[in-house]
Amino acid sequence: MRWCRSYSIGAVLVIVLCTPPGVSADSINEKIDRERKTLEQLKDQIEEKRRQADEAGKKRESILQGIQTLDERHVRYRQSHQEISRKLRKKDQEIESINAQIARLREGVQVRQEAILARLRVQYMEGRFGHWKPLLASDSYGDFQRRLRYLSAVSGRDYGLIETFKTDMANMQEAERQREAARVGMLAYKRTTEKHLDEIKTVKKEKKLYLAKLTQEKESYERALQELERSAARIDSLLRELEQRRRAAAAKPPSGSLPKGVKGGLPWPAEGSVLTHFGRQKHPTFNTYVQRKGIEIRTTEGSAIHAVMAGTVVYADWLKGYGLVIILDHANGFFSLYAHASKILTTVGVVVTAGQAIGETGDTGMTGENTLYFELREGTEPVDPLQWLARR
Repeated sequence: MRWCRSYSIGAVLVIVLCTPPGVSADSINEKIDRERKTLEQLKDQIEEKRRQADEAGKKRESILQGIQTLDERHVRYRQSHQEISRKLRKKDQEIESINAQIARLREGVQVRQEAILARLRVQYMEGRFGHWKPLLASDSYGDFQRRLRYLSAVSGRDYGLIETFKTDMANMQEAERQREAARVGMLAYKRTTEKHLDEIKTVKKEKKLYLAKLTQEKESYERALQELERSAARIDSLLRELEQRRRAAAAKPPSGSLPKGVKGGLPWPAEGSVLTHFGRQKHPTFNTYVQRKGIEIRTTEGSAIHAVMAGTVVYADWLKGYGLVIILDHANGFFSLYAHASKILTTVGVVVTAGQAIGETGDTGMTGENTLYFELREGTEPVDPLQWLARR
């Protein structure tokens, strides 16, 4: 805005120098005010143009961000649904445990109730003063003491039986109260689960419509491809940086060769069929070409993503167009990339073993179905994964 300030000072000088002698200072001030207002209007126009340009730029860059926003919502709802489902299973187990406890208490109450009824029948048959009869039938004082101790023991047993019965009844009532509370909680969890399922369906529908519109509009599709190329360039840049660090840290640069038998023998990163292949491919509608650096595997949502070799996690986060992404450095000259995940089960810096689960499959990123996008890099150069994965 330096030129604006220069313009303002120059305008004031011109007004002052060009004002004929005898013109009042008030008139000069009015002209200065008019010029200042003109300048302010000009600044507002410039700011509005800049704002419009920024909005246009954001609109151009918002295609993959819009997809990622929907994916982030979907992942949140899915994680909430999984958490509620876990709590629902726990609540179900709690109810089962309470039912077993109530069954045991009810059995104990039944036994004690029968014992109490038997004692009452005996006391009814003996009459009101039946407990005096054994004492009066004593032959000696010693016999009297013995009979008294026996009656005291019987009386204590009867009292203990009644107290145990009362305790069991109270425990059973408390257990039934807990069971009812657990049932209410389970119903609340079920309603929340249904709500989350509805939200997941809504987000999936929104994304499906979003992708359908994207693939039907050539301009939008081409902009999305440009953004994907920028994301791919970011991956390339990251891998080049990692490769340089690895070479700088190693006493001997990795050769990129693997033990004999590894090529064509690596375990698959996920179960499923190959949906798209490595290399240059043509879009069926727009007659445009894309260069795929990996393959897509059609999977079941939530199935495990496995590391194809032992390595270190160097990236585990969102990447526009690719969704949730995991990159492994295998320290033998190779990198592997796993994209479109619904969940990441590891963090940067963690060392994983071959076959270890590092995530769960999903449909995040620019894909309309549950797929795993998989790349294998020899150094920074992409290679056809199907040449390295075991034949099936």
